[in-house]
Amino acid sequence: MKKLAIFDIDFTITKKETFIQLFIYSIKKDIKNIKYIPRAIYSGVMYGLGFFDEKAVKECFIKFLVNKDESTLKRFVRGFYEDVLSKILYKDSINMIKKLKKEGCDVYLISASGEFYLKELYKIKEIDMIIGTRFEFKDGIFTGKMIGKNCKGEEKVHRLKEVLHKKKIEVDFKNSYMFSDSLSDKPLLDLVGNPYLINYKKKTNMKVLNWK
Repeated sequence: MKKLAIFDIDFTITKKETFIQLFIYSIKKDIKNIKYIPRAIYSGVMYGLGFFDEKAVKECFIKFLVNKDESTLKRFVRGFYEDVLSKILYKDSINMIKKLKKEGCDVYLISASGEFYLKELYKIKEIDMIIGTRFEFKDGIFTGKMIGKNCKGEEKVHRLKEVLHKKKIEVDFKNSYMFSDSLSDKPLLDLVGNPYLINYKKKTNMKVLNWK
């Protein structure tokens, strides 16, 4: 049976929220994308007021990438990884990934952020699987429409088990690990025998690691 080392991404292995960083990067690459700032603010306000769920927020926010062809978007996210994403990784998170990989764990990253750009993290050779929120490409063009549910909470467990079933992988969850900055990941944290919260400031009975 396989042992897993499961990691959330935003504020767990990264110092910043990756979706926001992707948007900021798009403005640096093309100043005309500044026109999408009001839309980003609007989507956040509508979510705060309860008119948008997380799916609606993300589909609204991601308009700055809609209608890009697949090859152009691949170049864009490659640049994002090299210029931004690779530079905001916690050193301690990478050390833990390498340590647990050496100890025989398969390393899975599971995040609510967009899978289409998180796949760049496969450049870290110890990572075996990346699962994120999926967005649609239609006829090679990015539509910005979410495929399925936002990969958060219980959906992370569902997506993980879906992958394990498809690949016919049996897992020793009792001896597996899960790392997250938030109790929104409690369904995954409860799934493993070794759950850890990262840089968590509130009172908790769970083990907390402080990463830099």
